Amino acid sequence: MSSHPYEVLTPDAVMDALDAVGLRGDGRLLALSSYENRVYLAHLEEPVQGHGAIVAKFYRPGRWSEAQILEEHAFSAELAEAEIPAVAPLVLNGATLHHHAGFAFSVSPRRGGRAPELDDGEVLEWIGRFLARIHIVGGKRAFETRPALDVHTFGEEPRQWLLEHQKIPLDVQSAWEKQCDIALRMIADTALGGNTDAGTRFLRLHGDCHPGNILWTPDAGPHFVDLDDARMGPAVQDMWMLLSGDRAQRQKQLGALVDGYEQMREFDHEELALVEPLRTLRLIHYSAWLARRWADPIFPINFPWFGSSDYWQGQVQMLEEQIEAMAEPALVV
Repeated sequence: MSSHPYEVLTPDAVMDALDAVGLRGDGRLLALSSYENRVYLAHLEEPVQGHGAIVAKFYRPGRWSEAQILEEHAFSAELAEAEIPAVAPLVLNGATLHHHAGFAFSVSPRRGGRAPELDDGEVLEWIGRFLARIHIVGGKRAFETRPALDVHTFGEEPRQWLLEHQKIPLDVQSAWEKQCDIALRMIADTALGGNTDAGTRFLRLHGDCHPGNILWTPDAGPHFVDLDDARMGPAVQDMWMLLSGDRAQRQKQLGALVDGYEQMREFDHEELALVEPLRTLRLIHYSAWLARRWADPIFPINFPWFGSSDYWQGQVQMLEEQIEAMAEPALVV
């Protein structure tokens, strides 16, 4: 018996799945970089809907329900209909979600591009305009089955899981738990903790808008890929992962993003106070994500440093730094 579901997802199984939906590959199959799911670039014998090569995504079993995946697909279709360059799954045989050999999968057109130059103000303005357009569509209705990005789902629940499953070495556990609890108490007082006085509106987001999920072409600008983490949350969630460097650099980058954003949609500047809380929640969630995926052989290979006392000591230090950052004045534009 296989120790992990993806062990049976061989190249032949991938080609059989594509063949089952009418896509006949020419034998060229390339595994693309992805940890959460398994994603493949396949070249076809004959173009389908004008595409000679497609990207097939096989969803991690047990992560999302079928209803949650279909909500993601419907959101991406809404974006495409609004002529926003978010890559949506192809409709094949009347459906976007397919099943083969125990796996749910989708097929999308291949899109080329490179990572955007985030030190270029014009690039950031361009991205900001499209993020605003994504949020205009995202604000029209709420997700019904996909969860929200809040202190419970990204902080309290991962913290509890790590402790209950004894994933933190005992020599570090008490220090990590202490700093984690301080951080979560601070976040609980924000809109992410349900503070309705903050007035922050949650809407449908890309959810994981880091530079690796934006394919940039000089003529067409950005293409947003991988809405796998789409969920309800504050608009600033789709901005803060595009900021890097020291405070002055992040301030400049943010200014360009917001300049572009506000050409299309009003931005609630009060949300800037959520940048460091969101960064802190991602830090906690990331550790739990790695621990939960450890049975997948690709994780120990790619993250050999995870789980050691040194790793967790580093997490304690980063939580301490985030507690300080959350106490500082927010970035302004």
